[in-house]
Parts: sequence; C-alpha cells; structure tokens
Amino acid sequence: MIDDPGGLRLDKWLFFARVFKSRAIAVERIEAGGVRVNDQPCNKPGKLVRPGDRVVVSAFGHMRALQIAALGDRRGPATEAQGLYHDLDRQA
Repeated sequence: MIDDPGGLRLDKWLFFARVFKSRAIAVERIEAGGVRVNDQPCNKPGKLVRPGDRVVVSAFGHMRALQIAALGDRRGPATEAQGLYHDLDRQA
C-alpha cells in the first residue's frame, strides 16, 4: 500500500478499491457527477485523494459512503481492496 502524502488519482483509487470493475467505468461515473469527495461534487477523474478523505459514490441505484484508509498500489483481491477503505454505511 502506498503511503504517499501526494495522493492518488480518484479514478485509480475507485478501481483499486473495487468500487468499479474498470477505470473507464470509474471515469464515466466521475465525469457524470456521481461521485463526491469530502462533500464536494467532483467531476475530475484526476483529483488526488488521500487517506482520511470521504468519498460518496452514487451508481447503479445505490449510494456508498467510504472513508479512504489507504491508497493501494494495485487492484488486488477483494480482501486487499476492503483494507483500502472504511464503509461508513456499515458503521451506523
């Protein structure tokens, strides 16, 4: 996992965290306005995200609120991907 304070592109992070099946789908959803970062609308796939940022994704009829725990450096297995975020919906 990357501990780079510079951050990671939002589309890459969503792909690494297995929120979307491909980066292309992540880019489409971001550009369509389906993603918010720290409660602000985001339509730029290249926006840098960092651990601690809150990402809300609206896709496929569902909303997910996630807090970034780590950036990651690849799209690994699901168990690895789950370590990249805290699911804020399940903490309630």
